[in-house]
Amino acid sequence: MSKPFSLHDSGIHVKRILRNVPPAVLYEQALKNEKNTAITSEGALIVSSGEKTGRSPKDKRIVYHPASLRHVNWGAINIKLDDHTFLINHERAIDYLNTFEQLYAIDGFAGWDPNYRIKVRVICSRAYHALFMHNMLIRPTAAELADFGAPDYTIYNAGSFPANRYTSQMTSSTSIDISFERGEVVILGTEYAGEMKKGVFTIMNHIMPKRGVLSMHCSANVGDNDDLSLFFGLSGTGKTTLSADPHRRLIGDDEHCWSDQGIFNIEGGCYAKCIGLSPDKEPEIFDAIRFGTILENVVYDPVTRVVDYMDSTLTENTRASYPIEYIANAAIPCVGPHPRNIIFLTCDAFGVLPPISKLTPEQAMYHFISGYTAKVAGTEVGVTEPQATFSACFGEAFMVRRPTKYAELLAGKIRRHQVDVWLINTGWSGGPYGEGKRIDLSITRAIVDAIHAGKLTDVERKVEPVFSFDVPTSCPNVPRKVLWPRDTWKSKQSYDAKSGELADLFVKNFRKYDSYSSEHIAAAGPRIA
Repeated sequence: MSKPFSLHDSGIHVKRILRNVPPAVLYEQALKNEKNTAITSEGALIVSSGEKTGRSPKDKRIVYHPASLRHVNWGAINIKLDDHTFLINHERAIDYLNTFEQLYAIDGFAGWDPNYRIKVRVICSRAYHALFMHNMLIRPTAAELADFGAPDYTIYNAGSFPANRYTSQMTSSTSIDISFERGEVVILGTEYAGEMKKGVFTIMNHIMPKRGVLSMHCSANVGDNDDLSLFFGLSGTGKTTLSADPHRRLIGDDEHCWSDQGIFNIEGGCYAKCIGLSPDKEPEIFDAIRFGTILENVVYDPVTRVVDYMDSTLTENTRASYPIEYIANAAIPCVGPHPRNIIFLTCDAFGVLPPISKLTPEQAMYHFISGYTAKVAGTEVGVTEPQATFSACFGEAFMVRRPTKYAELLAGKIRRHQVDVWLINTGWSGGPYGEGKRIDLSITRAIVDAIHAGKLTDVERKVEPVFSFDVPTSCPNVPRKVLWPRDTWKSKQSYDAKSGELADLFVKNFRKYDSYSSEHIAAAGPRIA
């Protein structure tokens, strides 16, 4: 007879630990013990993340330790925390978790390739958090669970208990602390489940480059001819939407690694934005919302339990978390060959970037390090005009090392495997936000289809004069005029001025990388007068 599972080695002395229990049990627990939970008409579990409905990047800390001193890009993203303060927060989380009569433990893997995967344990007090990580980690088989042993990393989620704001180096009652040396993550003062997911991604971004593996904030899918594509992009650019293609198998929607063997997904599930979700535009994601899926902070009819995906009363950041096998054409296991195409997605609210451009390896490094998209009016308080946003590697908030480290790994793999790199603008055409029109999703899909069909590789292209992009002059099912953005503007002078304005922002942003970026990368940026 096997002995009961315990967490004594982690300082947890609660007798009742529900370890890797089925989703049905977690449904029962959530409905019984947690506020604002309900079951939708489709069988998904509605939950509330409380006050925080998104990540708290300014409250994330990494322990400053001699072992990782040289490997972390310290600054406003990777904020230093001393080991003593980490232990204070760690003990605060342990003490809080020990006040419960029962807790949840989820053991799973990060990384579908057994040669690179790590073992992760999540300890939490909410069934919502347990089900979320059941979905997002790779679920072990019964045999793997029996032989799981000690985890490589443990997440202590005490998110419903605040950090002490008067503790040294704390700036609020929220704190997300990572110690690479102890293999631990401590969460206080936020119940937003995405902090756990991104905590695991941050860990992978630290350890994978040590092994020559590129960790990436991107989605991936693959065609019948093993033509794998990677999609990089910040929030709102279409990364999840475009990778969920009914004609291609989904490798994953958000986090991947590129090893010498090929591509593998880090996660066991998907975490899709669902504001404005409809069965017409995103049928694969819509159909994945069923029993076992978590819906965060959505508004629903209390009688019919039908969700209103257009309602952003609680937050614009409504989300759905579900196992990747809920996507009908998911590739299980979630691994694939080396990519044939890499697609950078940007939502250009200035309306000057072409809807499709071919990049050289040097341009790929430049735009990968830049990670450009734009915020538009209404997205944040005080934003009245389009604002350029640059997030290195299209995921700076989770990148532990210098951006050039990831860019060098990317460039080496692009050259070695002769990968085509494309920049797709899913933003505005015919003028900036407020004047022009957002590029229709059908046009973007036609462009992506043409890339996958190889119909843009050898077409005639002309060079865009400011950004030096190679722009195709034709694309199936796309009007020629749309491909050259200057032709879509009424005032060519206004276009030239706006193009110069955006180019200047690119150059100013890239100056912060001058001290450790080579000249040939900087030279691949836009030319300004």
